Amino acid sequence: MNIRGLHKLVSLMALAGLVVGCTISIPQPTATPAAAPRVVIDSRGQEVTVPAKVERIVSLAPSNTEILFALGLGDKVVGVTNFCDYPEEAKTIEKVGDAFNVNVEKIVSLSPDLVLAIGGMREVMAKLEELGLAVVVLQPTDLESIYQTIELVGQAASAEAAAQALVASMRERVEAIEERLADVAERPKVFYELDATDPAKPYTAGPGTWHDQFIGLAGGINVAGQVDMPWVQLSTEEIIAQDPEVIVLGDANYGVTAEDVARRPGWEVIAAVRKGAVYPIDDNLISRPGPRVVEGIEALARILHPERFE
Repeated sequence: MNIRGLHKLVSLMALAGLVVGCTISIPQPTATPAAAPRVVIDSRGQEVTVPAKVERIVSLAPSNTEILFALGLGDKVVGVTNFCDYPEEAKTIEKVGDAFNVNVEKIVSLSPDLVLAIGGMREVMAKLEELGLAVVVLQPTDLESIYQTIELVGQAASAEAAAQALVASMRERVEAIEERLADVAERPKVFYELDATDPAKPYTAGPGTWHDQFIGLAGGINVAGQVDMPWVQLSTEEIIAQDPEVIVLGDANYGVTAEDVARRPGWEVIAAVRKGAVYPIDDNLISRPGPRVVEGIEALARILHPERFE
């Protein structure tokens, strides 16, 4: 081999990193460190570790489902309860039972990264947690804590910005209602009926409930606001004594009508019945502590003070 050929060979070997004592540094791809799981504090005050990336969510209450969809997370919801009927898309998602009869095996089979539960489901929550699932409990008691649970869902599912924007919008809408009613001189007494399975002693909402707060925000006075428990049955005699000026039928969703109320023995003397001030309402807007409660407050305000919303 001549000198020129030898130089060429050495050059090729050097380029290939084969010459003794010669090394070529080739950049290696840098591995992206995996995001760490996050810890959130739920309505129980309990720390819950959730995956850094949540892709599969099971909701165990209609209100939780509505929050998820409102935050743009509907495509991540893989399981809901039998009562989750809003928005329309929720009806097509796999059902896992309801708050009274949850199918734990079905939930596990869906491999959720996150389960959103509600208060009062201790046995189910314990089983799910024993199986290693991340269970976040949402248990709001008033409007402010409804805002907080929406933000909690945002934290748990990496949708903080959407949650903050939604809560800000809800606050603005409630403030607008309050401004309309700021100088209302008369606040009618209201009986909000939840369940009249026993029409002589229907259920209503007392102090410490968002129903009670919403009636106040809507410019009314809850006739059950002074009882000693949040959920209570009032007898016909007690309701007559309170003499509500407006009756709102949260059980209209179950077919109860103003005509039914007027036919109840003794109710004909109540001011609301005499004046025809018995109104149906979509109770889902009131009883589900989620994004649509603002619509519920406005619906109540329109019933109590229609002149302010003409």
